[in-house]
Amino acid sequence: MGASGWEYVTAYEGSVEKSLEALHRQVFDELYGHDDMYDSLDDLWADEEFMGEEGTHSILDIQRVVHSTAAPTPLAVEDYGTLRPLPHERVLHHFGTGRPTPVRFAELLDHARTADRLPPAREETLLDECRMRWTGVYVLLHADDRPEPTHLGIFGYSGD
Repeated sequence: MGASGWEYVTAYEGSVEKSLEALHRQVFDELYGHDDMYDSLDDLWADEEFMGEEGTHSILDIQRVVHSTAAPTPLAVEDYGTLRPLPHERVLHHFGTGRPTPVRFAELLDHARTADRLPPAREETLLDECRMRWTGVYVLLHADDRPEPTHLGIFGYSGD
């Protein structure tokens, strides 16, 4: 089927795990809420053949949060299906601040989708920070100069 990129901005629910859980519920309802194939997200995840071969090509392919900023490794089975933070120095690199906004996150994603993708003029973009398929990256986002996160920006890839 090929690789599919996906991106989300969702409300921050007090933790990355709670925010991901809420996003899972929303996306499951959008994709499978009117489908008789799966009654719940757990049913979907239990379908090892479907999830292992095809997947949903959405955030539903990500099952857990890893708080390490170490890059995932293709040889480590436990790294698949994980969401990890963009390292602070990379947040500063792309956003120019340690408290990026949802608006700036959307701008950088738009730029990444339209950037010249061919070497040697190829520019590294925010989307390039997710280097392994079947994984995702998150960024805590701050609206209205609030000190606490208000949103979670997520991007990643499913498929081969």
